[in-house]
Amino acid sequence: MNITETSSENYVLDNITEEENKVGTSENVEEYEEENIPFKYSITSYGADYPVDSIVKRLENGSIYIPSLQRRYVWKLEQASRFIESLLIGLPVPGIFLSKEKETGKLLVIDGQQRLRTLQYFYSSIFQPSGKKFALKDVQEQFQGCTYDSLEEDDRRRLDDSIIHATVVTQDEPSEDDSSIYHIFKRLNTGGTTLKAQEIRSSIYHGEFNDLLKQMNDHPAWRDVYGKSDKNMRDEEMILRFIALYFQSDDYKKPMTEFLNKFMGKNRHLQIYSGEQIKNKFELTIQTIYNALGNKAFKPKRSLNAAVFDAVMVGIARRLDQGSVKDVTALASQYQSLLAKDDFQAVTINTARTSEEGIIKERIKLATEAFAEIE
Repeated sequence: MNITETSSENYVLDNITEEENKVGTSENVEEYEEENIPFKYSITSYGADYPVDSIVKRLENGSIYIPSLQRRYVWKLEQASRFIESLLIGLPVPGIFLSKEKETGKLLVIDGQQRLRTLQYFYSSIFQPSGKKFALKDVQEQFQGCTYDSLEEDDRRRLDDSIIHATVVTQDEPSEDDSSIYHIFKRLNTGGTTLKAQEIRSSIYHGEFNDLLKQMNDHPAWRDVYGKSDKNMRDEEMILRFIALYFQSDDYKKPMTEFLNKFMGKNRHLQIYSGEQIKNKFELTIQTIYNALGNKAFKPKRSLNAAVFDAVMVGIARRLDQGSVKDVTALASQYQSLLAKDDFQAVTINTARTSEEGIIKERIKLATEAFAEIE
């Protein structure tokens, strides 16, 4: 069926304030501070009215895509049934929010997954949370106990032809990434379990780079240093943080969240830095550090400190650009000396402004100098 598009609209998403990503748990990683994002986006939106049967078809063939990491389905059977009933009796229902991917033309679901999954479940006749038949419950008597297939023909046609309104957005400026979608996604997905920054990136920037981050996250040395896998993907974010700062620290501008969004968005399909470049750099660096420091690396106190992590990782990665490290004892000694220096502590441990441009560049400079002469 045809989609009816309403008028297009250009608008600006401005002065976004968000809490900087909390990297890791309180047990093993220190946190970022809250910052403002002084940035403006130019976004185009349009309205599209989709018949329900068309939405279900698009969900099944993947042209409408629900990120696997969106919050879990939380509706009870009664809630889901009342949503279907509203469509059957012609009541208006809330619209959904989609983002159109420029490369594929697919529509990413930003908000509305509970409604969309309910439609999928009803049309398949299985209420997936329970695995049982999806028979309407606590609805009008004429629909009570009905499945999609057992509805009267007129009712089934009415449901098929019911309209779900969608707002579809695309980012026009800047054109090289979809970082605004991160903020829209974060702000609209406020119910239930709130997704963390890397979970959102994994949903929006799914592709070869995201797959590579997951692969690198299983490296044995990294797993022993970080600890058990983080359900909110903060361990993957730490790897992203290192890669982004190693390749583009000279271009860093706060906040860290936005810097990581842009880096991952631009290199989503490994079009700037190859998978081999990234993988080799991370694995060689973490293994070299692990050989010298074991699982105590990056932990000046009890916790894994994100600022110590990015400085030491980048500093040693730059040293490894000149060849392998043979004297791991010297590396360990230089590491302890670096941690003891007041000027290094001032830009890692003893500051709440760890993502300021000058502070990041200073700690990377100090670490680079500390490890540069190791044989």
